[in-house]
Amino acid sequence: MVMRNIKLTLAYDGSEYAGWQVQPNGVSVQSCVEAAIEKLTQQKTGVLVAGRTDAGVHALGQVASFQTESKIPCKNLQTGLQRFLPDSICVREVAEVAPDFHATYSAVQKRYRYVIHNSSVSFPFLKRYVCEFGRPLDAEQMHVGGQHLLGKHDFRCFESHFPNKATSIRTVKELTVQRTSVWPVWGANPGLSQSASNSPAEFITVDIVADGFLYNMVRAIVGTLFEVGVGRWSPEKVREIVESMDRSQAGATAPASGLYLVQVDYGD
Repeated sequence: MVMRNIKLTLAYDGSEYAGWQVQPNGVSVQSCVEAAIEKLTQQKTGVLVAGRTDAGVHALGQVASFQTESKIPCKNLQTGLQRFLPDSICVREVAEVAPDFHATYSAVQKRYRYVIHNSSVSFPFLKRYVCEFGRPLDAEQMHVGGQHLLGKHDFRCFESHFPNKATSIRTVKELTVQRTSVWPVWGANPGLSQSASNSPAEFITVDIVADGFLYNMVRAIVGTLFEVGVGRWSPEKVREIVESMDRSQAGATAPASGLYLVQVDYGD
């Protein structure tokens, strides 16, 4: 039998999962996907993934891959897997890829988005999908502070339980903070701040693109930018925190509910 390598692009609501990776203390996204593949193909297989999102973290463009001897066409794989998956997990695309494609190691960069509802009045139906922050935030100052993170640095100051990786050096290619009157969840383009409506701009988005991320890195960066946004720290303090390489100097880890894995890029 010829072994095929299948790439899945997934979206999921992470609110009720213990994260992507199989966990002893709860249902994981990985366990649901692997169970669906086994039910459809009658073959048990492990699934590789671009980023192991934590409990409560969502995905718009998570990428996974698995190998199978099944001859089911990709279009039928997509509809078939969806039939065996819960409504909180969506198979956006299925494609057959080269044998050497690896969902984790073939990735060249990832985009994460953090969504903040910056209002003294919280929306109950958004609580699982945004970070509610009642104090006024200066998004422009947060953006200025974030520019100190661009480039190649040792980001251990934003890593929980250091060390988790062989190296904590990463390259941040983009960091954009902006205020918007809409809730810009779907799509990879961060340029959504212009709205035709007169609604108050109650949402703030933090978009970060990097060649890789450390454990809780994005949420620690957002927690640090919160301190800049409320005026407790200057934007230049962010550079000092990176240079310190000390997690205790950075801000708290922001809640998981506002974080989305938006897109994974694999080059050509």
